[in-house]
Amino acid sequence: MARGLYVSASTSHSGKSLVTLGLADLLHRHADRIGFFRPIVEGEDAAGDPVVALIRELFGLPARHARAGMTRAEARELIVAGRVEEIYSRSVAAYDEIARDVDVVIVEGTDLTGHDFAVEFDLNARLANNLGCHVVAVVNAADKTVDEAVDAVDVARKAFYEGKVSLLSMIVNRADPGDAELIRSRVRPGLHHRKVYVLPEIPEIVRPTVGEVTSALGARMLAGLPELDRDVQHVIVAAMNVGYLLERYRDGAFVITPADRSDVMVTAVATSRTPGFPSTCGMLLTGPRPVEDSVLPLLAEAPFPVFAVPEDTYTSAHRVWEVSGALKAGQPRKTAAALGAWYREIDEAELLERISLPAPATMTPLRFLHQLIERARADRRRIVLPEGEDLRVLRAAEIIRRRDICDIVLLGKAADVRDLAAGHGIDLAGIEVIDPARSELLDPFAAEYARLRAHKGVTPDAARERMLDRSYFGTMMVHLGHVDGMVSGAAHTTANTIRPSLEFIKTKPGVGIVSSVFLMLLEDRVLVYGDCAVNPEPDAEQLADIAIASAETARQFGVEPRVAMLSYSTGSSGSGGSVDDVRAATELVRRRAPELPVEGPIQYDAAVDASIGASKLPGSDVAGQATVFVFPDLNTGNNTYKAVQQSAGAVAVGPVLQGLNRAVNDLSRGCTVEDIVNTVAITAIQAQEA
Repeated sequence: MARGLYVSASTSHSGKSLVTLGLADLLHRHADRIGFFRPIVEGEDAAGDPVVALIRELFGLPARHARAGMTRAEARELIVAGRVEEIYSRSVAAYDEIARDVDVVIVEGTDLTGHDFAVEFDLNARLANNLGCHVVAVVNAADKTVDEAVDAVDVARKAFYEGKVSLLSMIVNRADPGDAELIRSRVRPGLHHRKVYVLPEIPEIVRPTVGEVTSALGARMLAGLPELDRDVQHVIVAAMNVGYLLERYRDGAFVITPADRSDVMVTAVATSRTPGFPSTCGMLLTGPRPVEDSVLPLLAEAPFPVFAVPEDTYTSAHRVWEVSGALKAGQPRKTAAALGAWYREIDEAELLERISLPAPATMTPLRFLHQLIERARADRRRIVLPEGEDLRVLRAAEIIRRRDICDIVLLGKAADVRDLAAGHGIDLAGIEVIDPARSELLDPFAAEYARLRAHKGVTPDAARERMLDRSYFGTMMVHLGHVDGMVSGAAHTTANTIRPSLEFIKTKPGVGIVSSVFLMLLEDRVLVYGDCAVNPEPDAEQLADIAIASAETARQFGVEPRVAMLSYSTGSSGSGGSVDDVRAATELVRRRAPELPVEGPIQYDAAVDASIGASKLPGSDVAGQATVFVFPDLNTGNNTYKAVQQSAGAVAVGPVLQGLNRAVNDLSRGCTVEDIVNTVAITAIQAQEA
């Protein structure tokens, strides 16, 4: 029977969708299948509810497992007609359909924005009881003093008790960050003496994006760069002269100006393209007059989106100020900020103990990636990204900082990095940027490199020149303990990433080579493929190294290693050339790691299919149930992982480098922002192990 959790607000505008998101992320990692249900939604179309769309997108839920019931208008008609029981019966029927296929259902109640607060509060309590859900109550502390917030918890708790609900947890949300700790210390625990969680207001969520503002106004995009997820940090109504405007300009400004103010338009474009000047997140041109033809080519090249509305400036400005931010699908930066705040304040183990969920039986790709993030966050590390002038790296760094995964250091010319970030609406607050050429670390790094490579004839001048290479500088930061790990390769080859590590980080004792694996995330399990990225034609000794290192990597990431040494024949059926190398490598693994289940040579089908494995190698501990696959050469490994990725829909995470003394990882030059985030999390976990 599925467990149900009902997220219910005690007042309007509580920000309960943040709590819904946090619970969904937490439970998705600890239950096989989750579901989501909103009995009553605000919009005109229940099927298009933005919160439902967000949960579906983030957790890969099908429509049958994440859905809405009815609109507020439909619910109101039923209440007015005296048919409130129909709301309950329809909600129970929809909930039961979801609950049949999942282990836990998160239900989000109404927004308490109706005219009769008491009726709506009672409606939520009755819905929770009819659905058989425990209630997670959310108290809005926005614009409240400490005493008012503490009292609001008591009032809300009393109301929920009177509603006879099973109150699982009280969460205070949107607290003033300066008051959060004081509220936490003063709030009273209630009948069951359970901890009350306090979440501070998160500016990144409250601020609307350019897309949210322009969508609310029905604005028409006129020109510029279509980056709509930029935060609107400041609103400027530009009706003054340009000099006065520049005095008030700040980064993240959304400029509202009449469509005939060409001077303001030119100024906004110029400031956004001039290093050291504030950036513009977007521009709204108001009024019925067309933009002058001479200005249109300049606006077409604007590094921000330009919109137009027919309304006057005064009306448009008031409408802009009324727009507030919200958690919606397609906003990874806001989602990252929300989850980062959730996990900073929530005691995961304590909350899970209240819910008492059984351990999940399968491992989906999404859950595995979410667990990576949580493991990285649990023991915070510092990771350097040498490619600080790559836009993907900057976007990933912002998400990592917002999700509170680890501390990030970027390498690059500080002004260029910050200008590139500002020009694309990326917030690098809290992220250190180091220019190796201007760093006080340059000379000591060069001296250390010269010492380490003196036997190769490296002079101090040559060492200093080498340390200007950001891959070398970043690797030296790892070597000397300034950071815990490095991720590079978005704009450079694998050799650029590995070469510095081989020169002075070196391999672990007893390991002869650096190798790599891909974590292959299938629909219900994780497999480990090695080596698919580094060593072209490993000999028997190197294959044994790869096998043992790959098994160790598998353990690091929660995969019980059962190693298949792959070949085109199984057991003693073939001989000669590569088969003999695989056979010899298997014997080396057995001698060096006798506790490790290993089989080889073995064909792929015998390694993964239980019936074929039992037929070809009866009695084997590995055949039919292998989790770690060691390929005989790079050609086979690289083609196989890509074939499985493309044909079976597997998610390939990697390459993950292994065998080095410290945590260094490579990226594909075609990597996405998500790939970078995942690889940084993997590197942080490796650094924890080191």
